[in-house]
Amino acid sequence: MAVLSKRATIYFDPDIHKILKIKAAENSTTISELIDRAVKYGLKKNKGIFAGESDEVKQSAVYSERLVDKLRKDGKI
Repeated sequence: MAVLSKRATIYFDPDIHKILKIKAAENSTTISELIDRAVKYGLKKNKGIFAGESDEVKQSAVYSERLVDKLRKDGKI
């Protein structure tokens, strides 16, 4: 498992949670690592996911896109 430095609580539909537990066991990893990989993949492939309507959200989206670009440049995603 990768060294993760932040923690968050995420709530899943019970069926999704069951699938994640099975997939984690099949891959000898944890649900956290699966989610970390999925989020990194999503950020890498879907650069426009932070688009929004309000000016505040747009400014936040620009900042978020810069962070995503930095993660790409650093080889983290």
